[in-house]
Amino acid sequence: MIRFDHLALRRGPLLLLDDVSVALHAGWRVGITGRNGAGKSSLLALVAGEIAPDAGHFERPRDWTLAYVRQEVAALDVSALDYALDGDIEYREIERALAEAEAAHDGMRQASLHERLLVIGGYAAPARAAELLHGLGFAPGDENRSVAEFSGGWRMRLNLAQALMCRSDLLLLDEPTNHLDLDAVLWLETWLKRYPGTLLLISHDREFLDAVVTHVLAIAEQKAELFSGDLTGYERKRAERLVQQQSQFEKQQRERAHLQHFVDRFRAKATKARQAQSRIKALERMVEIAPVRAASSIQFTFREPVSLPVPLLKLDHAAAGYGERRVLDDLKLILAPGDRIALLGANGAGKSTLIKLLAGTAAPLAGERIVARDLAIGYFAQHQLEQLDPAATPAEHLLRLDARMGERAARDFLGGFGFSGERALTPVAPFSGGEKARLCLALTIYQRPNLLLLDEPTNHLDLDMREALTEALNDFTGALVLVAHDRALIRTCCDTLLHVGGGRVVPYDGDLDDYARLVMRNDATSAVQSVAATSGSRKDERRARAEQRARLAPLREQLQRIERRMAQIVREKADIDAALGDPQAYENEQSARVAELTQKAARLVAEHDRLESDWLNAQTAIEEAAVA
Repeated sequence: MIRFDHLALRRGPLLLLDDVSVALHAGWRVGITGRNGAGKSSLLALVAGEIAPDAGHFERPRDWTLAYVRQEVAALDVSALDYALDGDIEYREIERALAEAEAAHDGMRQASLHERLLVIGGYAAPARAAELLHGLGFAPGDENRSVAEFSGGWRMRLNLAQALMCRSDLLLLDEPTNHLDLDAVLWLETWLKRYPGTLLLISHDREFLDAVVTHVLAIAEQKAELFSGDLTGYERKRAERLVQQQSQFEKQQRERAHLQHFVDRFRAKATKARQAQSRIKALERMVEIAPVRAASSIQFTFREPVSLPVPLLKLDHAAAGYGERRVLDDLKLILAPGDRIALLGANGAGKSTLIKLLAGTAAPLAGERIVARDLAIGYFAQHQLEQLDPAATPAEHLLRLDARMGERAARDFLGGFGFSGERALTPVAPFSGGEKARLCLALTIYQRPNLLLLDEPTNHLDLDMREALTEALNDFTGALVLVAHDRALIRTCCDTLLHVGGGRVVPYDGDLDDYARLVMRNDATSAVQSVAATSGSRKDERRARAEQRARLAPLREQLQRIERRMAQIVREKADIDAALGDPQAYENEQSARVAELTQKAARLVAEHDRLESDWLNAQTAIEEAAVA
């Protein structure tokens, strides 16, 4: 059990949590919610042992193994697979111990270590690590690339893979979906639902939380309250409680006014003095009920576009890519005011490439990109936050777009995005990721676009800001093209789904639930084939599945043969280690027998290593055949 008793936490002079007492039981999956800056990450850091409480007491079982995603990773010269494997600490310790035992010719120790390796599933650890990397969006072959070759976002995925690789009792995740696309989010969601330990999860993704958590720990106004159920259930209970609280507050205010009126009227009259004193004491005894505060101060709308030409933009047999490499081909797309389009597809399929082509930051490799004369694009890219001037204030960023508006008007506009008071005049360097994302959205919105291109706009945004963005997008009169892993945003704001994959962009006839099943179906055909199948007959779909099963059958049989032989080798090696560990084996001039067993053990180890490599190759072949 994890227990907080009268806990207080500070960040510098700021009090984040005060007098919090909560108990979290083993096996719970707890979603921690609250506005950015409420203290969620600080609470996770406390549980991880990185900080100590400022007051009160915190405890968790000492024998629990903890997994925690690191926020940074150096440019290491190790493979992605080895980096993920490092998450299984015991597996790595057994590896090192085995190497030492083999060097010392300690057969008894080797046998014991091999037995433990079998118990923890160590022989399948490389395959398990490869599966994690694949689920998080790494392409076949990426597991052999060095960590140094990956960008910052991909290194965060590697950190996540390393944490998931740990056979932990307690898993701490702070916004794990920020660096993932929708396909990887769906995979992670399924993985976490099967996680047997205790999970503490910070996320602002409504559907992700609803699918994963069993309890919600809500942090607000320096307090933390625990609710059983998912986020939607918590918000329903909270809304009912707030309605009741406001009703009680209004009733109490009427009672107080009535009592105070009697006191003010009759205090000076001797005949009524006793009654007046009685009412004064009643007022003093009355416990103050707080009024319900506004849920969020963030409210904004899109400025009306100067014009709404039809069409806004057209792609005519266009191709997109990098250099000579074509990622997408034969693109035909017409965008008009009122269009609401979400792009679906696996990581690397070309969603961001298409957005860049639409934005004009990348020229078509073939075909045409035809734009209206009055086209005004609002483009929010994933790297937008990095382009802010760290020394400039939010007001200065806005005034650089429109110097004529003046500081007062700039501050008024920024107030709708949460930059009220002096915050609008503070340099952005120390701002959180959420504050920088809000500022980038504000700058995008101020330019009065008639075409919005949003590539993962909700990263770092809390629930209040996501809801404000959703409401604003629904009132937007221009066209919207959206890439997002937030399914609630897609469901609410988009009515057209396009699938990007296999070098093509085609309409997806299903809904997001259909797409989730498509992504998680192990024996599915490729996304492009499945997209086509949704528009075709059931007979065609059954035939495609039968063809796929036939294509994969030999590969799966090969995989099973390898697994059976690997298990047999483990048993034979354990028998040899036991024989070599017997002191009698070295008596009565049995050196030839010992040498024979040692050589056989070495052959078995070499064969096991080769089979392990063959297993990974076969697994990769199955994955590639599934999308062939």
